[in-house]
Amino acid sequence: MTRPYPEPFATPDPQAVADSRILDFARHAGADGTDYAALHHWSVTDLEGFWAAVWDYFGIDADSPYEQVLAQERMPGARWFPGATLNYTHHALRNLTDDTVAVIALDETGSGYEVTGGRLRAQVASLAATLRDLGVGQGDRVVGYLPNTPHAIVAFLAAASLGAVWSVCGQDYAPKAAADRFAQLEPTVLISADGYLFNGTTHDRRDATLELVGTLPTLKATVFVDHVGLPWPPPQAYPSPVVRWEDASTRTEELTCTPVPFDHPLWIVFSSGTTGPPKGIVHGHGGVLLEHLKTLGLHSDLGPGDRLLWYTTTHWMMWNLVASTLLTGATTCTYDGSPAPFAKLDVLWELAARHRVTVFGTSPQYLLGMAKYGIDPSAYDLSSIRVVGCTGSALPASAYPWVRHHVGDHVLLASISGGTDVVSGFAGSAPNTPVWAGELSAPHLGVALAAYDAEGVPIVDQVGELVVTRPMPSMPLYFWNDPDGTRYRDAYFTSHPGVWRHGDWITLTSHGSVIVHGRSDSTLNRNGVRLGSADIHEVVERLPEITEALVIGAEEPDGGYWMPLFVVLATDATLDDPLREKIKQAIRTGASPRHVPDEILEVPGIPHTRTGKKLEVPVKRLLQGAPVDQVVNPAAVDAPDLLDHFAHLGAERRDRST
Repeated sequence: MTRPYPEPFATPDPQAVADSRILDFARHAGADGTDYAALHHWSVTDLEGFWAAVWDYFGIDADSPYEQVLAQERMPGARWFPGATLNYTHHALRNLTDDTVAVIALDETGSGYEVTGGRLRAQVASLAATLRDLGVGQGDRVVGYLPNTPHAIVAFLAAASLGAVWSVCGQDYAPKAAADRFAQLEPTVLISADGYLFNGTTHDRRDATLELVGTLPTLKATVFVDHVGLPWPPPQAYPSPVVRWEDASTRTEELTCTPVPFDHPLWIVFSSGTTGPPKGIVHGHGGVLLEHLKTLGLHSDLGPGDRLLWYTTTHWMMWNLVASTLLTGATTCTYDGSPAPFAKLDVLWELAARHRVTVFGTSPQYLLGMAKYGIDPSAYDLSSIRVVGCTGSALPASAYPWVRHHVGDHVLLASISGGTDVVSGFAGSAPNTPVWAGELSAPHLGVALAAYDAEGVPIVDQVGELVVTRPMPSMPLYFWNDPDGTRYRDAYFTSHPGVWRHGDWITLTSHGSVIVHGRSDSTLNRNGVRLGSADIHEVVERLPEITEALVIGAEEPDGGYWMPLFVVLATDATLDDPLREKIKQAIRTGASPRHVPDEILEVPGIPHTRTGKKLEVPVKRLLQGAPVDQVVNPAAVDAPDLLDHFAHLGAERRDRST
């Protein structure tokens, strides 16, 4: 059945469209920028023409030219811009003058400082020289255990300038969780901070750093960042040499960026580790460069004079976009702390007003929380904000009027859906798209998005699997330690060979928008920060009172996100308040304090497949109300009677909420 065509919540402002970069790009490409649907159709039917236009429009400065835009169109294995050599760092710094404010460092106390383009370039040059002296060369890995501060951006750009490969995770990851990621990479240098801020507390990560260093035998050195003012242990406590950030980043050096092939690895981001060790996803210099210029420069309309503040942590893909803001010549803001600290729930809005932010980015949970606690951002002058970006999960329709009334009716509310896998968005908004409450305006340019039914047939106005039918330049080059590509193919291409299956349920509407219904896998996604269920299971199941555990992240119809933990108790154990607190503390210290469950519930058992795999996705769907016979074949389950138990728990919760 075709859905009725609803009225848009907002239509494009004609003056904003006339002044937008996406319209200017369309003119440059000889296309009609006022008709987004036509522009998108061209972008996915003429991939070579579109991406060549992106290259030309943003003036990509290649050291050697490309021979062809798309030499091989296949997934996986598309070959983009063969022959071209370039460097991401060169493009990130080329638009910054010495006096331009490049980065604004902010934290939850409201304090901050500015880093000019000249200072940023000098710090990158100095740290690059230090890394080179420490033995880092092209293809070596440099890893960061860092909060979201300018240090992380400097370290990333320095590594990339050498052709080294960067990877980072936040310090709220336990050392073992960080080591599960970094040890795979055999890094040459680790850069770590003494601690970070969160909700009024300074978290000391010096011992965690020492523990992490002990798990990385390939390190030639560790660089210490003094961020929160804690004294570091003496250098002899570490098994490899140590260098202080102040010494590493204050040398007088000239920056030289090493030209690398278009598909040379730039960074490695990690999957959530749902089904085993986190997978290292490798992206290339050129693919990221073009994709982020398109996403930030065209869809977010960022350029010189603009400022972006997007709440993120360093292990979320949004940090990569925060860093890439520099590619457009705009100023980026880093933020260390809670998005809504107890001391001042609205601190992000105050900072956005004070620093004249033009693009403000957050998550649905943040906006819903602001409404719940009665926060009124309009107490501040938010007239500079043009775009409120929202990602991490689907933004419910109820949040749209709140943003209009409390942030401003001049604001484009851009709900976005994408993934770490492509380190970008699949769908969102642009200055020339209408906005429908509860929907994403349209697929992004260059993204051949479709919804497939169970037979692989494209469908409209029905729920289907999110697929991408033609390649994107920022699709992974490969997975780390996956020499024959088996894990990469299995992750995205087994359901529909040659077509990317992402793992989201979506509806493509007949009026061109996209509705995201949540994950079709078991990734935990709280406030946009992803974590694999395996990380939770591992620490909980170490406790002697727990026989087995299952954690579920379930999207709810009102836009909420329910994350229960189900436990099977050992003999003579009782799920009382002390044990609940013990479990929560184990998760805080052993996995992530941001993924402490909403509820801990005792169950008689955990259902598995006949081969012993926990039925995470089927249990999630049962909790969301799907009938058992539509979720899983009971004959394939080791204890099918448990399915009714979880279905009953879901029904009880829905009854309580009505």
